Amino acid sequence: QVQLVESGGGLVQAGGSLRLSCVVSGRTFSSYTMAWFRQAPGKEREFVAAIISRSGGSTYYADSVKGRFTISRDNAKNTVYLQMNSLKPEDTAVYYCAAATGWGTADFLLRRVDYWGEGTLVTVSS
Repeated sequence: QVQLVESGGGLVQAGGSLRLSCVVSGRTFSSYTMAWFRQAPGKEREFVAAIISRSGGSTYYADSVKGRFTISRDNAKNTVYLQMNSLKPEDTAVYYCAAATGWGTADFLLRRVDYWGEGTLVTVSS
C-alpha cells in the first residue's frame, strides 16, 4: 500500500511563499508521475503541477501558476515538493499530492491518479 502525507501548508500574506512537501511510503515512488492538485471552497479539484518519474525530469504546470510555482522531486527521499512564490489570494485551497501512472495532459493525469494524499490547507490573505 502506498501512502502520501503532505505538509507545509499554512497562512501567508499575498506575495509570500510556502513550500509544500509530500512524503510517499513504499518502494515504488520513483516509478510514479507525481502531481499536485488543489481544491478551493465550492470549486472542483484542479491540476496545479506534475513531474515525471525520474528526478530532474519533465515538468508541467497549470497556466495559473506558471512562473510562480516549481515542482521538484527527490527520489532518494521519496518526496515531492511544491515551491510556491508570489502567492495570491486566489491560490487559497486545499492542496493534494497525487501519484499517477503515465504522463499527459492535466485531464489525463487526473484520470490516472492511483493514490491521493489527504491534503494540506493553504490560505493566502490579501
